[in-house]
Amino acid sequence: MDKKIIVGSEEWCSFPGLGIPAIKARVDSGAKTSSLHAYNIQTFNRGGEAWVSFEAHPVQNLRRPRVRCEARLLDRRTVRSSSGDSEKRFVIRTSLSIGGSVWDIELTLTNRDTMGYRMLLGREAMMGRMMVDPSESFCLGEITPSELEEYYRDEHHISGSGLRIGVLASNPDLYSNQRIMEAGTERGHRMTFLNIRQCYMKLDSAEPAVHYRDGRILNNLDAIIPRIRPSLTFYGCALTRHFESMGVFALNSSAAVSQSRDKLYSLQLLQEGGLNIPISGFANSPMDTSELIEMVGGAPLIVKLLEGTQGRGVVLAETRKAAESVVNAFKSLKVNLLVQEFIREAQGKDLRLFVIDGKVVAAIQREAAPGEFRANIHQGGTASVVKILPEERKLAIKAAKVLGLKVAGVDIIRSKKGPLLLEVNSSPGLEGIESATRKDVAGSMIMGIEKALKWRPSVTESSAGRGGESRSESGSES
Repeated sequence: MDKKIIVGSEEWCSFPGLGIPAIKARVDSGAKTSSLHAYNIQTFNRGGEAWVSFEAHPVQNLRRPRVRCEARLLDRRTVRSSSGDSEKRFVIRTSLSIGGSVWDIELTLTNRDTMGYRMLLGREAMMGRMMVDPSESFCLGEITPSELEEYYRDEHHISGSGLRIGVLASNPDLYSNQRIMEAGTERGHRMTFLNIRQCYMKLDSAEPAVHYRDGRILNNLDAIIPRIRPSLTFYGCALTRHFESMGVFALNSSAAVSQSRDKLYSLQLLQEGGLNIPISGFANSPMDTSELIEMVGGAPLIVKLLEGTQGRGVVLAETRKAAESVVNAFKSLKVNLLVQEFIREAQGKDLRLFVIDGKVVAAIQREAAPGEFRANIHQGGTASVVKILPEERKLAIKAAKVLGLKVAGVDIIRSKKGPLLLEVNSSPGLEGIESATRKDVAGSMIMGIEKALKWRPSVTESSAGRGGESRSESGSES
């Protein structure tokens, strides 16, 4: 029988396959399973097998350096902690190196930020190989702070390699969200998808925080990209505002998103900014319906719900009688609406200009489907590349600026009076415009964050995060 390794109650070890050269472990024969501190845990498929990616802070009580790891997923099990709490954890199998010996062990992944150690070595990993002397520590040798710093000095562990960016949205499978995640990753950043419904806020003047349902504390992000669906505007903006209060950069600020979502308020701001908009009317009482219709030049006219998006809640009333019926029907439901002049000469076409950081990076013409007046892609419209006029470009850039949006989908309609602003969208879809123009709009969004945070890739950026198994549409979408 091989001689067993004598270990103390705490020892230094490493995980070569995960790119973790040194981590202090609590040795606990009372615990059955071993666990490793992990956060931003995501599952994915590789070669037909389930894998898991995660990040770790291997140095005790510090959030840097950060190590990004990948491993084949072995299982998912319910584990009961020493406090009696049960948690379902991902399980991986990887090589443990300790005291000059190396063997494979099973590790459960969990957030150990509140624990005394970032690594717990349980009895299953020690069985037949170790003997524990609980009165001793570091029987296999100590690692000094300067030695530890050297371990994490290489480019794989440089703490500044790439920004930590969260995509604050609802649907990870949506084309736009997937493209933003891909674009950020391709540029060397650490992307995290954050479901708005699974975030909750801690309001505390000393230590404000955002918690995630899986136990993570989201207090080390550099930036967020709000992609808030209309039904979650209130909570999504509150969450964005909370991140901003913690010093996290928001690509579109909470104030900008909030005012752009209020169609009436945004039109008032655009009007105040001297920008041309279709003649629009708003009233509270059904008694004012007739005058409201006259105000915009009579029928045909457009009736819009203030909360609608992607062309939903928009009705074309072709006659005065139809207009009165639609307006009164909506008002009987106690919903807010506005009426707008119908631009007949547009012939069911409008322009979508994608503005990022004060520049138009892409533009398309959207054309309504036969028998439809709404040109939105989500309503069956088609997109094609278009050459925009200088005044249209200027109008789009100024509209985004007036509403305070760094990223905006600006909808413009061509009329006899010149270009008119229809709407400014704070979460514009990417599928239609990227497919038609073949431009990397998502990449331009990421570059907007890089510019705001004055981030520049290092010469080793392309290799950072790799080593073995470790790696340090139109309308409103979310």
